[in-house]
Amino acid sequence: ELAAAQTGSAAASRRFLFRARPPPSCVSAGRRRKRQQTGRAVTRQQQRPRRGPDTASLMSSSPLSKKRRLSESETKTGSNCSSGKSVQTDLREAPANGMAKNGSEADIDEGLYSRQLYVLGHEAMKRMQNANILVSGLRGLGVEIAKNIILGGVKSVTVHDQGVAEWSDLSSQFYLHEEDLGKNRAEVSQPRLAELNSYVPVTAYTGPLSKDFLGSFQVVVLTNCPLEEQLRISDFCHSQDIKLVVADTKGLFGQLFCDFGDEMIVTDTNGEQPLSAMVSMITKGCPGEVTCLDEARHGFESGDFVSFTEVEGMTELNSSEPMEIKVLGPYTFSIGDTSSFSDYVRGGIVTQVKMPKKISFKSLRCSLQEPEFILTDFGKFDRPAQLHLGFQALHEFHKKHGHFPKPRNQADAAEVLALTKELNEQAPPLLKQEQLNEDVIKELAFQATGDLAPVNAFVGGLAAQEVMKACSGKFMPVTQWLYFDALECLPEENKDALLTEENCSPKHCRYDGQIAVFGSDLQAKLGQQKYFLVGAGAIGCELLKNFAMIGLGCGQGGEIVVTDMDTIEKSNLNRQFLFRPWDVTKMKSDTAAAAVKEMNPHINIVSHQDRVGPDTERVYDDDFFENLDGVANALDNVDARMYMDRRCVYYRKPLLESGTLGTKGNIQVVIPFLTESYSSSQDPPEKSIPICTLKNFPNAIEHTLQWARDEFEGLFKQPAENVNQYITDAKFMERTQKLPGTQPLEVLEAVYKSLVTDRPKTWADCIAWACNHWHTQYCNNIRQLLHNFPPNQKTNSGTLFWSGPKRCPHPLTFDIDNPLHMDYVVAAANLFAQTYGIVGTRDRAAIAELLRQVQVPEFTPKSGVRIHISDQELQNANASVDDSRLEELKSSLPSPQQLQDFRMFPVDFEKDDDTNFHMDFIVAASNLRAENYDIPPADRHKSKLIAGKIIPAIATTTAAVVGLVCLELYKVIQGHRQLESYKNGFLNLALPFFAFSEPVACPKNKYYNTEWTLWDRFEVQGIQPDGQEMTLREFLAYFKKEHKLEITMLSQGVSMLYSFFMQPAKLKERHDQPMTEIVTRVSKKKIGRHVKALVFELCCNDDSGDDTEVPYVRYTIR
Repeated sequence: ELAAAQTGSAAASRRFLFRARPPPSCVSAGRRRKRQQTGRAVTRQQQRPRRGPDTASLMSSSPLSKKRRLSESETKTGSNCSSGKSVQTDLREAPANGMAKNGSEADIDEGLYSRQLYVLGHEAMKRMQNANILVSGLRGLGVEIAKNIILGGVKSVTVHDQGVAEWSDLSSQFYLHEEDLGKNRAEVSQPRLAELNSYVPVTAYTGPLSKDFLGSFQVVVLTNCPLEEQLRISDFCHSQDIKLVVADTKGLFGQLFCDFGDEMIVTDTNGEQPLSAMVSMITKGCPGEVTCLDEARHGFESGDFVSFTEVEGMTELNSSEPMEIKVLGPYTFSIGDTSSFSDYVRGGIVTQVKMPKKISFKSLRCSLQEPEFILTDFGKFDRPAQLHLGFQALHEFHKKHGHFPKPRNQADAAEVLALTKELNEQAPPLLKQEQLNEDVIKELAFQATGDLAPVNAFVGGLAAQEVMKACSGKFMPVTQWLYFDALECLPEENKDALLTEENCSPKHCRYDGQIAVFGSDLQAKLGQQKYFLVGAGAIGCELLKNFAMIGLGCGQGGEIVVTDMDTIEKSNLNRQFLFRPWDVTKMKSDTAAAAVKEMNPHINIVSHQDRVGPDTERVYDDDFFENLDGVANALDNVDARMYMDRRCVYYRKPLLESGTLGTKGNIQVVIPFLTESYSSSQDPPEKSIPICTLKNFPNAIEHTLQWARDEFEGLFKQPAENVNQYITDAKFMERTQKLPGTQPLEVLEAVYKSLVTDRPKTWADCIAWACNHWHTQYCNNIRQLLHNFPPNQKTNSGTLFWSGPKRCPHPLTFDIDNPLHMDYVVAAANLFAQTYGIVGTRDRAAIAELLRQVQVPEFTPKSGVRIHISDQELQNANASVDDSRLEELKSSLPSPQQLQDFRMFPVDFEKDDDTNFHMDFIVAASNLRAENYDIPPADRHKSKLIAGKIIPAIATTTAAVVGLVCLELYKVIQGHRQLESYKNGFLNLALPFFAFSEPVACPKNKYYNTEWTLWDRFEVQGIQPDGQEMTLREFLAYFKKEHKLEITMLSQGVSMLYSFFMQPAKLKERHDQPMTEIVTRVSKKKIGRHVKALVFELCCNDDSGDDTEVPYVRYTIR
């Protein structure tokens, strides 16, 4: 399903580094293998049901008819702006939920920024909301940076440019249209940028960058700027502690420089959640040694700082300052001097503490001579220093001639090379290169006028993230130079013949910036492509923007088909930049298609609202796929990814795959007959929380939140669904009795409660139910648990039962004046009422009055109640069903005929609607249970992340990842066949870290002397020359004769069609039946008219009788 994939666990980060998946269904299970994963990543999340639009989102995001002129205090970014022209448009009035301007006094709109808040945190966001940003240069790179910063939510953005729109700008500047040629780039772009985020005032400025003007900004970004101007502005900014980012792109080359002052404080260098572990022992000594429980490795590194809580005995640690540690082993580490502390008794939690880090930056002038480089590709170790000189040589050329070198002009390239050699001779010893890579320098000169949307997306995403780091102190900045190139995108063969000066010269069209790099022939080929984009969310929006800019499917015969069955929600607007507040509730695919049509009217795009899967194979059938040139995935769940991967393997279509999680991102390219597929490897299963931990022994807020989610499903969804099935489905009882273990009894008990004992008649009954359930869960069950296992009970080994991971609970006493207790009752009563169609209320005073009338039954703990202390004990327990109780329930239930007019209303969990009581219940239920066990509670924001399994997301990562995807697209369309030309990539913008590796080649298998891979298959024509279809006997004989293979088993999907151990009578019956008839009979499904071929899987013996692996069969029937 295209709906959001969900995870909030630490394991998600790990899955970015090592990723593996099961093979496509058309490949036999015996072919699975494990392999080392290098530089590969993906988000692998559980799928959740599609969300519909919620009323809260609609109310808070709907545009108002009135507009307002922002006051001077909101928009002013400098006290002396009179030297140039300044333009600002009206922004839409703040919606009713209080969308105020950004600034120190502003609250953060969690509805809009929720996914980004999980990346940056509230403190970093608040610091960003106090930052005024200048972005100078509004060509493709500048507008990309501005877009990402505005979406991020800074205080204000001023866009500056003194140039006018030209044809070459349109290849990547997505807010310039053909009718804007000759107009100032900043003035034209400003109103379109302003629509991105109504919290962020956007101003256009067209005057010179004077010191007075620059002085009012916290961060200055320079793009498309001469080196002399960069140096002048850098000197001023460095002296005034104004942070500076310089970014530039030339064709397939990119450059990024950061100067954040003499002393910058980084509060969090990596953005990861602090680690914590439970302590089992601390020694007295110098240093003291800490041993953690051996349930899991502590994960700390030497040099980390930690703090302690809940230590008994050695209580001095609980109040000590953060202590630096030295790791001794996976479960042990040493701390400072503990010799004078009290003796350790038991318990304790140790938690990693993020310590501020000071970083000092050189000015641009100093750093030019003494550069520090961040590597983007370890395979190009010497490239940054070469490009550092080459970019300076380009500036020298421009200073001398007033223009950059012409595309593929040999004389200009030779002059740039000569200038680079001069600079190298004059360079200080550390920078001086023994030998220049002349081919790279000449290529830089050839591409100097190139302007590519994917490169701008990648560098623009990085640059915008650096701006956010500069504003917030969150994450490690680039220190200080970053260079990037993607020369693998150029033709693999005959480059000089294909890329001539004439072929790459300007054509006075919107693709001139791209033609300068790749020539006009590839441009024509791009226009003819037919591509299928699956998903129109964050990655989908960025892909569509890039497709429109590069001209994919924009020519005769070309087409983009995009499908997404989801609607736009308010939380999407922070990163799915094609959508606006007034688009909320509209279909994503339709809205995105219309938006990119505005960017490039020539794009041929069709939008669908279909989910990809077996249900839609009548739409996305053989004809559809066979007509495609390729597929791009923009999905957020593994099942849909794997389904599309299987389809691409079957139809032999290239697949572009990508994913993001916060500041992490990955790309994978799948090429027929060359690389492995997305599904060629598997992740280890994600660690789940043991049932007994959830039920009786939680020790972390994650446990209580999962328990609360299970409560939600077990109270407000599953019983209502079961009741409705009981009433409407005649076979419900029969199916229920066939369930394993104690499930039949549990299901029928729940149905009986819902229909008889707990069924409310009034709103007051719902209040009483909520109150009684509160007492059951937070008082009575805890008292029973403590009756079974008293606080001081010891195990057979003499240790306390309530020790280590087992936290001793205490019962709660209901207090009508306790807000948390009331939160629970209000939410639980309203949700319970909803399931019965009873109208509730939020009136807490009225609810309190009804609560005072509730009589709560006395509870006395019982002896003989069995409580399992481990999942193993639970599994070993007698799971037999009490048949007498089962029969009693069946006879006590009202008959379905008596309930024909009665229905319940199951509640589907929806985390993003703050009016529906769902998160109210989860937060209250979880925090009450946390109070039972003395676990620190979680606020609503953190609870939503964990319980809602939200994927943290930020626009910068999405832009950068999609830029890399589209660079691979250039290679796919040119038909690159060398494995080393392609790049799978992984990045983490927080560190920053980049890793690229060539894709893994598709593994080769062999039967007899025939080699085959997952892309190969047997092609069998089912219809014979005489028009008759092949029978099973003929099918078996065909393989024996043509391939010397004896088929021992034959299946289609989950249906076994033939096996050597099949009963003789059944075998005799099937032998002379046509293959399609056997498939229809065994599967009990008709073969759709849209199906041209069937997929069969085989187990075979060779002529020596040994089992041998073989490809699948494509059996053509039409």
